[in-house]
Amino acid sequence: MIDVLFSSLGQLFTVPHMLYMVIGVLIGLIVGVIPGLGGIAGMSLLLPFLYGMEPSVALGMLMGLVAVIPTGDTFASVLLGIPGSSASQATVVDGFALAKKGQAARALSSAFLSSMIGGLIGAVVLTAFILIARPVVLSFSSSELFMLTLLGLSMVAVLSGKDVFKGIAACGVGLLVGTIGMAPATGEFRLPFEIDYLYDGLPLVVVGLGIFALPEIIDLLVKRGAIAEQPCQLGKGWKEGVKDVARRPGLVARCAGIGSLMGTIPGLAGSVVDWLTYGHAVQSAKDKSQFGKGDIRGVIAPESANNACACGAMVPTLLFGIPGSGTAAVFLGGLLLLGLQPGVSMLETNLDLTYTIIWSLALANILGAALCLGLARPVASLTRVPFVILAPLITILILFAAYQATRSLGDLFALGIIGAIGVLFKQANWSRPAFLIGFVLAPGAEAYFYQAAQFQGAEAFMRPGVLIIGALIAASLLLPPLRRSLRNYLQKRQESATHPLQEEVAPLSLGVIDVALLGSLLAGAAYMWWAFADLSMLGGIMPRLAIAIIVAACVLEIVRTIIKPMKWQTQTLSQQLLWVAGFFALIGGVMVLGFLFAAAIFCLGFLLVVACMKPIAAVGLAAGVTLFLMGMANLLTLTYPTGMLASL
Repeated sequence: MIDVLFSSLGQLFTVPHMLYMVIGVLIGLIVGVIPGLGGIAGMSLLLPFLYGMEPSVALGMLMGLVAVIPTGDTFASVLLGIPGSSASQATVVDGFALAKKGQAARALSSAFLSSMIGGLIGAVVLTAFILIARPVVLSFSSSELFMLTLLGLSMVAVLSGKDVFKGIAACGVGLLVGTIGMAPATGEFRLPFEIDYLYDGLPLVVVGLGIFALPEIIDLLVKRGAIAEQPCQLGKGWKEGVKDVARRPGLVARCAGIGSLMGTIPGLAGSVVDWLTYGHAVQSAKDKSQFGKGDIRGVIAPESANNACACGAMVPTLLFGIPGSGTAAVFLGGLLLLGLQPGVSMLETNLDLTYTIIWSLALANILGAALCLGLARPVASLTRVPFVILAPLITILILFAAYQATRSLGDLFALGIIGAIGVLFKQANWSRPAFLIGFVLAPGAEAYFYQAAQFQGAEAFMRPGVLIIGALIAASLLLPPLRRSLRNYLQKRQESATHPLQEEVAPLSLGVIDVALLGSLLAGAAYMWWAFADLSMLGGIMPRLAIAIIVAACVLEIVRTIIKPMKWQTQTLSQQLLWVAGFFALIGGVMVLGFLFAAAIFCLGFLLVVACMKPIAAVGLAAGVTLFLMGMANLLTLTYPTGMLASL
């Protein structure tokens, strides 16, 4: 075993292997920087080149790409407020807030360093799991997987801050949106509204971009400034980010461990892991006041887990031929193209290649982090550019990323509708992460619950693993408020012993958008309950549960505002609605003129009229966007909508 381990290490540093690994790393960084592409698209680009390649060399290129995509997508998440992929959505919350404070370099450097460390820890865990993972992975049944989804949902209360009921209501809306499409248990269609696009449900990339990216773009356009509200001290920020990671080794190690373990479970990787680790960072922090406003721990935690999760997803892929993620599924196809059969036999006949994969993952993480750290200084300067110049370019990039989901015009309309919901949530301070957690976990929770109930019955929820995870859920919900109550009690006793003061109760805030949302959700819940009347019990259990959560949370929020001091808060929406209307006008232009033509005209017109740029510069930027779209169409064999005029 030791001989094989070191012989594969020697193979790692051969010239062909290193050359192709660097190629994979560079492609992975480019793919990661472009929002919406992610590992699946990047891996698909490399597959045609694998024919006839020597397996160890080809694996170096593939693993170079797999390892660095979760690192490269941090640029978009931090600098632009756009989730670079589904696995970097939690990074947006505090990473983009830091960028707006002028601390983009700090956020980027801490993210890249923690990603590298997480990837290395993931590679170590992968090495160990190659030997012991078979009984561990096989011991998880549907009931344990269902409880793990509930563990993810339990993070909603942690991420909602003092507005717990608003966060729970937002999570309920996400759960309801996640049930759109076919019920996994019965095959019944739910909430299709006779629209063909909705029969398969909404894609995660569309929902993620809509709930996070569009509201941030509109908010920055309303403010009419640069991304950073303060000048970005790039050199100081770079060093400070490294120090931030060095001061929190425990958080990095814990989150990397969580990412590695969760990555080994098929279907629970990616966007679930980053929210779990973000929630863990909030839960384990003594001072939670800065989360969501620019707390560096909110960047370190999910970034430590992302790369580790990519390593963990290789465990079921290599051991059982079961892809642990979408990227791993394409990687599985690459192994078959190379003539390698994943499974236990791979450990017996190709153990050297298995360890080559592990070593390649570790080295690619180091190379990728080094390249990103080198690029952090110049790229972070984007935050000082007036956002009105970047807005049209980013908007087209988001449209392109959303269209990648199903390559349907429905992707663009769904993006606009979810974006409008995101704008309302942002203006009223409702938890958008809670919404996304509900959406992400809804399909898995329903499928696992159905499988557990069908195959195991009531005994499914008496298994030792289920009880252990249930205890963890109870602890995650009960311990933080108990600890907070005890700390407040001791603090009050100390204050009263020294100088008694009258306690001032901070009034709750309520605004017109809050009232509109609460009323709309209650009315919509009543309609949805009626619409689900014809569904069977199994087909309707998840949407009915989501409706019950929405109604209960809204009623409790209303009761809380009545019995506690309430402060009326001014919540403006007029300018935001104008930009939302403009976005739908752009989609209308795509329908009429076609994607390429509408994108070119939109960029040119926006830069000339709104940004007031010089004509030569505006034409150059618009032409650059058009050439980029044309190049991606050729690279991905993508056909854009041609528009109504083209058919005349």
